[in-house]
Amino acid sequence: MFTFTGRFDRIASGPMTLQIIEKNPAGADGLPFYYYDMLVGGAPAGKISLRIGANFHTYYNGNIGYEVDGPFRGHGCAGAACRLVLPLARHHGMTRLYLTCAESNIPSCRTIEGLGAELLEIRQVPREYFAWREGMERQRIYRLAL
Repeated sequence: MFTFTGRFDRIASGPMTLQIIEKNPAGADGLPFYYYDMLVGGAPAGKISLRIGANFHTYYNGNIGYEVDGPFRGHGCAGAACRLVLPLARHHGMTRLYLTCAESNIPSCRTIEGLGAELLEIRQVPREYFAWREGMERQRIYRLAL
């Protein structure tokens, strides 16, 4: 059985702070996840989640999901937040993470590549994927060694 930790409920470095919102025992893909508010200088800047473990869906959905609010885009917030959750992934024994983005999402490509992730492939998501929808863009699938 999976056990959440309280050790990472608040993670901070420089102006970036992650504050836990939710610890969910099983998301839509069946994996437990941590969900955080992303704060820059105390101001809300977006959200980030870390899904623990791996399964069929994680390959296409990734272990990390983030969204950065408009005024904070283009300032490295997503990358900084991703770096802050890496020790949490290690705490849970993870040795690699999958990170994904739509093929045309160049800012996310740069963020993911800036973390040192390796591009595995660009591919159409199969219909069996839980978030599949008609006309879904091809996904860039990366692996980040921890």
